[in-house]
This record gives sequence, C-alpha cells and structure tokens, in this order.
Amino acid sequence: MPQSFRLLVIPIAVVVACSVAVAAVIVVSRAPVLVNVRSATTASGIDSAILASGDATVSKKPDLALLNAGIESRASTAAAAQSDLATKAAKLIARVKSLGVVDKDLSTSGYWIGPEYGSTGQTITGYRAGEQLQVKWHNVDTVGRTLDAIVQEGGATNISIGFGLSNPKAAQAEARALAIADAKAKAQAMASAAGVHVGQVIRVSDVSIIRTPYPYTYGAALAAPDKAVTQVPVGDLDVQVSVEVDYSIA
Repeated sequence: MPQSFRLLVIPIAVVVACSVAVAAVIVVSRAPVLVNVRSATTASGIDSAILASGDATVSKKPDLALLNAGIESRASTAAAAQSDLATKAAKLIARVKSLGVVDKDLSTSGYWIGPEYGSTGQTITGYRAGEQLQVKWHNVDTVGRTLDAIVQEGGATNISIGFGLSNPKAAQAEARALAIADAKAKAQAMASAAGVHVGQVIRVSDVSIIRTPYPYTYGAALAAPDKAVTQVPVGDLDVQVSVEVDYSIA
C-alpha cells in the first residue's frame, strides 16, 4: 500500500473510533427517565386501572342551633358607651342563662369600642360599643321562643342563627360509605362495558367540599306586638361526600 494512502486510512479509522467512543459515552451518560406510577402495572409494563368517582348525600334533621345575639351602646365618651354596654350585656346574659343555657354553651364571639365620625369624617361625634354573644341551643324545635326571649326580654338588637349537627362525623361516615359504593358500581359498569373485571382498590381519596350553612339573620323586632311566637322552620341538612377510587384491572 502506498504511504500516502496508508496515512489517509489511519486518520479516518481514528475518527471513526473516536466517534463510536463518543456515541458510547453519550448513550451511557443519558439520564434515566422516571415514570410516576399511580396504578397497577401489567406484565407488559403498561399501567392499567379503572378510575371512578362516587357521590352521596345523607339528609339529617339538625339537632343544634347556633344563635348570635348582639347588643350595642352609643354615648358621648368611650367610657360611657362601655359602661352602658356592660349593663345591657349583663341583662342579656342573665336572660340567656335563665333559659337553661350552661356556661360551656355561651361565649363571646365579638367585642368592640370605637369612635363615630360626622359627615366630614374628621370630627368625632360620639362613641359606639358592641358585643356579640354566641349561644348553642340544643332544642331546635323551640328556637323561635328562644329568639323572642333574647330580643324582647334580653334586649338583643341583632340576631343571626344557623343550624348544624352536634356530631357531623357520623353523618359524614354514612355518606362516605355510600359514596364509595357508588364509585364501585360505576367502576363495575365501566369494566363490564370494556370486557374486563374490577380488581383491588389502589387508592381512595375524599374530595368533598365542606359547606357551612349560611346563617339566617333577623332584625330586632322579632315578634309582633301581640306576642305572636316567631316561627323558624327547621328543615333537613344535606351532608354531601365525594370520593375518587382507583381500581386495578383483574
């Protein structure tokens, strides 16, 4: 082989070898790809699962009324407003306790004292003081008479009321069991349509949205002058639960 041809072949061979080496380095040093597996994995390595959601609603009659009773005072000085408020609060608290409300079911939810300004917003015209009491009333069927007593005899000037359950977890557990059963029924229907079978539960999530009942608000003149009892209809509360359940494919 001529010398010139030999010199040409050697560099080309070296370049090819180097290229192969570089390629090998690139292949070896490539970062691994991680797959986040949320469901069961088949023998072929492909994820397989049935994803179903379930919903349920349980209706319960509330056994707890939350009454918020407010009182206010106005005076030329902060001290006078506070003193007058203390007198009104003592009267209201005494009337509430006379209805059979124990100390643990009576609490202060708000208290404030502040100046009041004139139309220009720069001159103080007086002071205002207020207090808000929260009362837990466990006999919802008599809540109307209780409201009348708090306003007419206790002196409350604003009232709001909401209803709830003393043990909401029991109703939530009942609704949750029904929601999971609903999810399973949907999963079985999908599996039947797809020609497969429902396997084991992989994951269960409670995706419920907690809803707080909006309180009803009443004015100070709660009952008519003829002493008619205030009517407060108490309907059922809906306890709603939503779940998501992942099943493997058997």
